[in-house]
Amino acid sequence: MSEWFREPGRLWLLLVVLAALAGYVGMQFIRPRVAVRFSNLGLLDRIAPRRPGWRRHLVAGTFLVAISLLFVAVAQPVATERVPSERSTIMLAFDVSLSMAAEDISPNRFIAAQEGAKEFVDELPDRLNVGLVAFAGTARLVVPPTQDHEEVTTAIDRLELDRATAIGDAVKLSLDVIADQGIGVDGAPEAAIVLLSDGETTVGMPTEESMVLAQEAGISVSTIAYGTAGGQVLIDEEGDGVGQLVPVPVNVEELRMLAEGTGGLTFTAETAGELDQVYEEIGSTVGFDEEATEIGYRYVAVALVLLLAGAALSMRWFGRFI
Repeated sequence: MSEWFREPGRLWLLLVVLAALAGYVGMQFIRPRVAVRFSNLGLLDRIAPRRPGWRRHLVAGTFLVAISLLFVAVAQPVATERVPSERSTIMLAFDVSLSMAAEDISPNRFIAAQEGAKEFVDELPDRLNVGLVAFAGTARLVVPPTQDHEEVTTAIDRLELDRATAIGDAVKLSLDVIADQGIGVDGAPEAAIVLLSDGETTVGMPTEESMVLAQEAGISVSTIAYGTAGGQVLIDEEGDGVGQLVPVPVNVEELRMLAEGTGGLTFTAETAGELDQVYEEIGSTVGFDEEATEIGYRYVAVALVLLLAGAALSMRWFGRFI
Protein backbone atom coordinates (compact mmCIF):
# COMPACT_ATOMS: atom_id res chain seq x y z
CA MET A 1 0.00 0.00 0.00
CA SER A 2 2.88 2.35 0.77
CA GLU A 3 3.93 1.98 -2.88
CA TRP A 4 0.68 3.63 -3.95
CA PHE A 5 0.26 6.24 -1.19
CA ARG A 6 2.69 8.38 0.77
CA GLU A 7 0.29 8.54 3.72
CA PRO A 8 -1.73 5.31 3.51
CA GLY A 9 -2.89 5.70 7.13
CA ARG A 10 -5.12 8.55 6.08
CA LEU A 11 -7.25 6.14 4.05
CA TRP A 12 -9.06 5.38 7.30
CA LEU A 13 -10.96 8.59 6.57
CA LEU A 14 -12.92 6.57 4.05
CA LEU A 15 -14.74 5.06 7.01
CA VAL A 16 -16.51 8.42 7.30
CA VAL A 17 -17.87 7.89 3.80
CA LEU A 18 -18.97 4.36 4.67
CA ALA A 19 -20.73 5.70 7.77
CA ALA A 20 -22.47 8.36 5.68
CA LEU A 21 -23.51 5.74 3.15
CA ALA A 22 -24.89 3.50 5.88
CA GLY A 23 -26.82 6.44 7.35
CA TYR A 24 -28.22 7.35 3.95
CA VAL A 25 -29.38 3.79 3.28
CA GLY A 26 -30.92 3.62 6.74
CA MET A 27 -32.90 6.79 6.12
CA GLN A 28 -34.55 5.15 3.14
CA PHE A 29 -36.19 2.62 5.45
CA ILE A 30 -37.27 5.24 8.01
CA ARG A 31 -39.00 7.62 5.57
CA PRO A 32 -41.85 5.27 4.55
CA ARG A 33 -42.81 4.64 8.21
CA VAL A 34 -42.93 8.39 8.83
CA ALA A 35 -45.07 8.97 5.78
CA VAL A 36 -47.85 6.55 6.70
CA ARG A 37 -48.70 8.57 9.85
CA PHE A 38 -50.84 10.76 7.59
CA SER A 39 -54.39 9.43 7.57
CA ASN A 40 -55.33 11.15 4.33
CA LEU A 41 -52.98 9.72 1.72
CA GLY A 42 -54.56 11.79 -1.04
CA LEU A 43 -53.78 14.99 0.87
CA LEU A 44 -50.24 13.73 1.49
CA ASP A 45 -49.73 13.16 -2.21
CA ARG A 46 -50.79 16.79 -2.95
CA ILE A 47 -48.67 18.24 -0.12
CA ALA A 48 -45.55 16.15 -0.73
CA PRO A 49 -45.76 14.54 -4.14
CA ARG A 50 -43.55 11.50 -4.69
CA ARG A 51 -40.27 12.50 -6.31
CA PRO A 52 -38.30 10.20 -8.55
CA GLY A 53 -36.12 8.31 -6.07
CA TRP A 54 -33.37 7.51 -8.53
CA ARG A 55 -32.62 11.20 -9.02
CA ARG A 56 -32.20 11.74 -5.30
CA HIS A 57 -29.96 8.66 -5.08
CA LEU A 58 -27.89 9.79 -8.05
CA VAL A 59 -27.16 13.17 -6.50
CA ALA A 60 -26.31 11.62 -3.15
CA GLY A 61 -24.07 9.05 -4.80
CA THR A 62 -22.26 11.75 -6.74
CA PHE A 63 -21.46 13.65 -3.56
CA LEU A 64 -20.32 10.51 -1.73
CA VAL A 65 -17.97 9.51 -4.57
CA ALA A 66 -16.58 13.06 -4.71
CA ILE A 67 -15.91 13.05 -0.96
CA SER A 68 -14.25 9.63 -1.26
CA LEU A 69 -11.91 10.95 -3.94
CA LEU A 70 -10.99 13.93 -1.76
CA PHE A 71 -10.12 11.61 1.12
CA VAL A 72 -8.00 9.49 -1.23
CA ALA A 73 -6.19 12.66 -2.33
CA VAL A 74 -5.43 13.44 1.32
CA ALA A 75 -3.55 10.11 1.47
CA GLN A 76 -1.23 11.51 -1.25
CA PRO A 77 -1.46 8.83 -3.99
CA VAL A 78 1.62 8.37 -6.13
CA ALA A 79 2.30 6.91 -9.55
CA THR A 80 5.50 5.94 -11.33
CA GLU A 81 6.00 8.30 -14.24
CA ARG A 82 8.71 8.69 -16.84
CA VAL A 83 10.37 12.09 -16.66
CA PRO A 84 13.23 13.48 -18.78
CA SER A 85 16.57 12.97 -17.08
CA GLU A 86 18.81 16.02 -16.77
CA ARG A 87 21.95 13.90 -16.59
CA SER A 88 21.19 11.38 -19.32
CA THR A 89 23.38 11.36 -22.40
CA ILE A 90 22.71 9.78 -25.77
CA MET A 91 25.69 9.25 -28.05
CA LEU A 92 24.54 8.85 -31.64
CA ALA A 93 27.13 6.90 -33.63
CA PHE A 94 26.51 7.39 -37.36
CA ASP A 95 28.01 5.24 -40.12
CA VAL A 96 29.40 7.38 -42.97
CA SER A 97 31.10 4.57 -44.91
CA LEU A 98 30.79 4.53 -48.70
CA SER A 99 28.32 1.64 -48.54
CA MET A 100 25.78 4.13 -47.19
CA ALA A 101 25.54 5.49 -50.75
CA ALA A 102 23.61 2.37 -51.80
CA GLU A 103 20.30 3.24 -53.39
CA ASP A 104 18.30 0.25 -52.15
CA ILE A 105 16.60 2.80 -49.90
CA SER A 106 15.34 5.95 -51.62
CA PRO A 107 17.04 8.26 -52.39
CA ASN A 108 19.95 6.36 -50.75
CA ARG A 109 20.81 4.92 -47.36
CA PHE A 110 22.85 7.93 -46.30
CA ILE A 111 20.32 10.67 -47.01
CA ALA A 112 17.41 8.67 -45.60
CA ALA A 113 19.45 7.90 -42.47
CA GLN A 114 20.31 11.58 -42.04
CA GLU A 115 16.64 12.57 -42.13
CA GLY A 116 15.68 9.86 -39.67
CA ALA A 117 18.48 10.78 -37.27
CA LYS A 118 17.52 14.46 -37.31
CA GLU A 119 13.91 13.66 -36.49
CA PHE A 120 15.10 11.37 -33.69
CA VAL A 121 17.20 14.13 -32.14
CA ASP A 122 14.41 16.69 -32.53
CA GLU A 123 11.99 14.47 -30.59
CA LEU A 124 14.33 13.87 -27.63
CA PRO A 125 13.64 15.77 -24.38
CA ASP A 126 15.22 19.23 -24.34
CA ARG A 127 17.17 18.51 -21.16
CA LEU A 128 18.80 15.40 -22.62
CA ASN A 129 22.44 15.69 -23.66
CA VAL A 130 23.09 14.41 -27.19
CA GLY A 131 26.48 13.80 -28.78
CA LEU A 132 27.36 12.79 -32.32
CA VAL A 133 30.14 10.42 -33.46
CA ALA A 134 30.72 9.72 -37.16
CA PHE A 135 32.68 6.70 -38.27
CA ALA A 136 34.10 5.30 -41.47
CA GLY A 137 37.82 4.37 -41.58
CA THR A 138 38.15 6.06 -38.18
CA ALA A 139 35.76 7.41 -35.59
CA ARG A 140 35.60 11.12 -34.77
CA LEU A 141 33.64 13.20 -32.32
CA VAL A 142 31.55 15.60 -34.37
CA VAL A 143 29.51 17.18 -31.53
CA PRO A 144 30.26 16.70 -27.81
CA PRO A 145 27.21 15.98 -25.63
CA THR A 146 25.02 19.06 -25.59
CA GLN A 147 21.46 20.13 -24.90
CA ASP A 148 21.60 22.25 -28.07
CA HIS A 149 19.90 19.67 -30.27
CA GLU A 150 19.86 22.03 -33.24
CA GLU A 151 23.66 21.94 -33.26
CA VAL A 152 23.50 18.16 -33.54
CA THR A 153 20.97 18.14 -36.39
CA THR A 154 23.02 20.75 -38.27
CA ALA A 155 26.11 18.57 -37.89
CA ILE A 156 24.21 15.53 -39.19
CA ASP A 157 23.44 17.49 -42.36
CA ARG A 158 27.16 18.19 -42.87
CA LEU A 159 28.36 14.58 -42.63
CA GLU A 160 30.24 13.21 -45.62
CA LEU A 161 30.95 9.66 -46.77
CA ASP A 162 34.38 8.01 -46.55
CA ARG A 163 35.98 4.60 -46.94
CA ALA A 164 35.91 1.60 -44.56
CA THR A 165 33.87 0.93 -41.40
CA ALA A 166 35.16 1.20 -37.83
CA ILE A 167 32.24 0.18 -35.61
CA GLY A 168 34.49 -0.86 -32.72
CA ASP A 169 36.33 2.47 -32.74
CA ALA A 170 32.99 4.33 -32.77
CA VAL A 171 31.79 2.46 -29.68
CA LYS A 172 35.10 3.05 -27.85
CA LEU A 173 35.12 6.76 -28.68
CA SER A 174 31.53 7.11 -27.52
CA LEU A 175 32.42 5.37 -24.24
CA ASP A 176 35.40 7.70 -23.76
CA VAL A 177 33.21 10.77 -24.28
CA ILE A 178 30.67 9.47 -21.77
CA ALA A 179 33.44 8.77 -19.25
CA ASP A 180 34.88 12.27 -19.67
CA GLN A 181 31.47 13.74 -19.04
CA GLY A 182 31.30 11.95 -15.69
CA ILE A 183 34.56 13.42 -14.36
CA GLY A 184 33.93 15.43 -11.20
CA VAL A 185 30.34 14.24 -10.93
CA ASP A 186 29.05 12.04 -8.13
CA GLY A 187 27.98 8.78 -9.67
CA ALA A 188 28.31 7.73 -13.27
CA PRO A 189 26.11 9.68 -15.68
CA GLU A 190 23.25 7.75 -17.20
CA ALA A 191 24.06 7.17 -20.83
CA ALA A 192 23.40 5.01 -23.84
CA ILE A 193 24.80 4.65 -27.33
CA VAL A 194 22.63 4.43 -30.43
CA LEU A 195 24.63 3.13 -33.38
CA LEU A 196 23.38 3.06 -36.96
CA SER A 197 25.32 1.10 -39.56
CA ASP A 198 24.78 -0.88 -42.72
CA GLY A 199 27.90 -2.99 -42.56
CA GLU A 200 30.50 -4.60 -40.34
CA THR A 201 33.83 -3.63 -38.85
CA THR A 202 36.57 -3.65 -41.49
CA VAL A 203 39.26 -1.60 -39.72
CA GLY A 204 40.25 -0.64 -36.20
CA MET A 205 39.09 -2.27 -32.97
CA PRO A 206 37.04 -5.44 -33.49
CA THR A 207 33.38 -5.11 -32.55
CA GLU A 208 33.72 -7.87 -29.94
CA GLU A 209 36.41 -5.93 -28.05
CA SER A 210 34.33 -2.75 -28.00
CA MET A 211 31.41 -4.80 -26.69
CA VAL A 212 33.53 -5.90 -23.72
CA LEU A 213 34.45 -2.27 -22.99
CA ALA A 214 30.77 -1.29 -23.03
CA GLN A 215 29.95 -4.16 -20.69
CA GLU A 216 32.63 -3.04 -18.24
CA ALA A 217 31.35 0.54 -18.36
CA GLY A 218 27.74 -0.57 -17.92
CA ILE A 219 26.69 1.32 -21.07
CA SER A 220 24.17 -0.21 -23.44
CA VAL A 221 24.59 0.02 -27.20
CA SER A 222 21.39 -0.07 -29.25
CA THR A 223 22.02 -0.90 -32.89
CA ILE A 224 20.14 -0.25 -36.09
CA ALA A 225 21.02 -2.45 -39.07
CA TYR A 226 20.02 -0.22 -41.96
CA GLY A 227 19.65 -1.39 -45.55
CA THR A 228 18.68 -4.49 -47.52
CA ALA A 229 20.54 -7.67 -48.39
CA GLY A 230 20.55 -6.65 -52.04
CA GLY A 231 22.24 -3.26 -51.62
CA GLN A 232 24.95 -2.28 -54.08
CA VAL A 233 27.26 0.67 -54.43
CA LEU A 234 29.40 1.88 -57.35
CA ILE A 235 33.11 1.89 -56.38
CA ASP A 236 35.64 3.76 -58.53
CA GLU A 237 38.97 2.38 -57.33
CA GLU A 238 41.09 4.10 -59.98
CA GLY A 239 39.32 7.44 -59.87
CA ASP A 240 38.95 7.45 -63.64
CA GLY A 241 35.16 7.59 -63.61
CA VAL A 242 34.84 3.89 -64.38
CA GLY A 243 33.67 1.83 -61.45
CA GLN A 244 31.99 -1.42 -60.61
CA LEU A 245 28.97 -2.35 -58.57
CA VAL A 246 29.94 -3.90 -55.26
CA PRO A 247 27.39 -5.74 -53.06
CA VAL A 248 26.98 -4.13 -49.63
CA PRO A 249 24.60 -6.35 -47.65
CA VAL A 250 23.87 -5.48 -44.05
CA ASN A 251 25.62 -7.59 -41.41
CA VAL A 252 22.63 -7.94 -39.10
CA GLU A 253 24.25 -10.59 -36.91
CA GLU A 254 27.28 -8.49 -35.92
CA LEU A 255 25.11 -5.55 -34.93
CA ARG A 256 22.70 -7.82 -33.05
CA MET A 257 25.60 -9.36 -31.16
CA LEU A 258 26.82 -5.92 -30.09
CA ALA A 259 23.39 -4.84 -28.86
CA GLU A 260 22.49 -8.04 -27.04
CA GLY A 261 25.94 -8.27 -25.48
CA THR A 262 25.59 -4.82 -23.91
CA GLY A 263 21.95 -4.95 -22.91
CA GLY A 264 20.84 -2.65 -25.69
CA LEU A 265 18.05 -2.89 -28.23
CA THR A 266 18.59 -4.30 -31.70
CA PHE A 267 16.63 -3.30 -34.79
CA THR A 268 16.63 -3.78 -38.52
CA ALA A 269 15.24 -1.24 -40.96
CA GLU A 270 14.94 -1.68 -44.71
CA THR A 271 12.98 1.48 -45.47
CA ALA A 272 12.98 5.09 -44.33
CA GLY A 273 9.59 4.52 -42.72
CA GLU A 274 10.89 1.56 -40.72
CA LEU A 275 13.86 3.64 -39.59
CA ASP A 276 11.51 6.35 -38.31
CA GLN A 277 9.60 3.73 -36.31
CA VAL A 278 12.85 2.39 -34.86
CA TYR A 279 14.00 5.82 -33.75
CA GLU A 280 10.57 6.47 -32.23
CA GLU A 281 10.79 3.28 -30.20
CA ILE A 282 14.33 4.01 -29.06
CA GLY A 283 13.38 7.57 -28.15
CA SER A 284 10.62 6.29 -25.89
CA THR A 285 13.01 4.13 -23.88
CA VAL A 286 16.15 6.25 -23.44
CA GLY A 287 16.65 9.58 -21.76
CA PHE A 288 14.04 9.11 -19.08
CA ASP A 289 14.01 8.31 -15.38
CA GLU A 290 11.18 6.66 -13.48
CA GLU A 291 10.05 8.70 -10.51
CA ALA A 292 7.25 8.33 -7.99
CA THR A 293 5.14 11.43 -8.56
CA GLU A 294 2.25 12.53 -6.38
CA ILE A 295 -1.00 12.52 -8.35
CA GLY A 296 -3.46 13.66 -5.69
CA TYR A 297 -4.38 16.64 -7.87
CA ARG A 298 -6.01 14.24 -10.34
CA TYR A 299 -8.36 12.93 -7.65
CA VAL A 300 -9.14 16.47 -6.52
CA ALA A 301 -9.93 17.50 -10.09
CA VAL A 302 -12.36 14.61 -10.60
CA ALA A 303 -13.93 15.26 -7.19
CA LEU A 304 -14.54 18.92 -8.07
CA VAL A 305 -16.18 17.94 -11.35
CA LEU A 306 -18.47 15.50 -9.52
CA LEU A 307 -19.35 18.08 -6.86
CA LEU A 308 -20.26 20.66 -9.49
CA ALA A 309 -22.23 18.07 -11.46
CA GLY A 310 -24.08 16.96 -8.34
CA ALA A 311 -24.89 20.55 -7.35
CA ALA A 312 -26.15 21.33 -10.86
CA LEU A 313 -28.39 18.25 -10.93
CA SER A 314 -29.73 18.97 -7.45
CA MET A 315 -30.52 22.56 -8.44
CA ARG A 316 -32.26 21.45 -11.61
CA TRP A 317 -34.32 18.64 -10.11
CA PHE A 318 -34.98 19.83 -6.56
CA GLY A 319 -34.43 23.60 -6.64
CA ARG A 320 -31.53 23.49 -4.17
CA PHE A 321 -27.82 22.83 -4.29
CA ILE A 322 -27.77 19.90 -1.87
